[in-house]
Amino acid sequence: MARRRTLLALAGAAALPRPVRAAEWQPDRPITMIVAFAAGGGTDAAARTLARFMERDLGQPVVVTNRAGAGGEIGWSELARAKPDGYTIGFTNTPNIITVPIERQARFRFEDFAFIANIVDDPGGVWVLADSLVASLPALIAEARRRPGELSYGTTGVGSDDHLAMLAFQRLTDTRFLHVPFGGSSQVRTALLSRNLSLAVVNMGEGVADWRQGLIRPLGAMATGRWEGAPEVPTFREQGFDVVEGSMRGVGAPAGVPRPVLDRLALSVRRAVEHPEFKAAAAQQMLPLRFLGPDEYRTELAGIKAGYERLWREHPWRE
Repeated sequence: MARRRTLLALAGAAALPRPVRAAEWQPDRPITMIVAFAAGGGTDAAARTLARFMERDLGQPVVVTNRAGAGGEIGWSELARAKPDGYTIGFTNTPNIITVPIERQARFRFEDFAFIANIVDDPGGVWVLADSLVASLPALIAEARRRPGELSYGTTGVGSDDHLAMLAFQRLTDTRFLHVPFGGSSQVRTALLSRNLSLAVVNMGEGVADWRQGLIRPLGAMATGRWEGAPEVPTFREQGFDVVEGSMRGVGAPAGVPRPVLDRLALSVRRAVEHPEFKAAAAQQMLPLRFLGPDEYRTELAGIKAGYERLWREHPWRE
């Protein structure tokens, strides 16, 4: 009887399909890429650029779909619920994809995603209109103390890197600003240019184009060192304020996607990021590139998650 069970097991094993290696998986229909922020922002621009290069490599259309709102929760909830077959992927932004489930009962968890690859690591920045009388961080502090709670700043939402950075800045300087959350950085910049905000707090790569056109000015970059894309902009640390914050932007899929599919998608992203034309497009968009594969990416995000969980216990960022 035991021998019969063994033979049946062997027969069943022979009937199973041969495991698919990463290089062998190829999509046979279009792929949807969900962007959890509004069209026109830095995330959206990066996603659409990446999609074009992934299409070339994968041989199928990669269709970008914007699902903005609730600090990214709408888009990421849709990604988390998607079938884990590689045909629905999405842009993943820190810190929101980590902080949203920490700060509230969200419709997704960190564990709901398989992280494919990181692409961009963009430091935060504080921007004012070009004709603003506020010309430095010390001047901003002085104005905020003169008008507590009156100076408005726009971000991409509660718990975003922009929001957390300004909360840290307020704690360091004993100041109070008025937070105005938006669905994406393009909306924040529009509100600043329309003079509906005192400050725009968006990543350096997202504000540089308006700066080069003479529309806005940066007061500082939230990086450990000066960003090569704007070396003339001093960091917050250089100006005496220990605020380091930014946004990593990458690509993820629903948890449970087969590893061969995950690896093939990661390979496609890596090929795109290494392509000279993509690098040129990224430079034009002022995207600070930093590629991480699936395992490195998840490890780094897990470390960031632990840090934000500690921060939440000490300084909850509820509005």
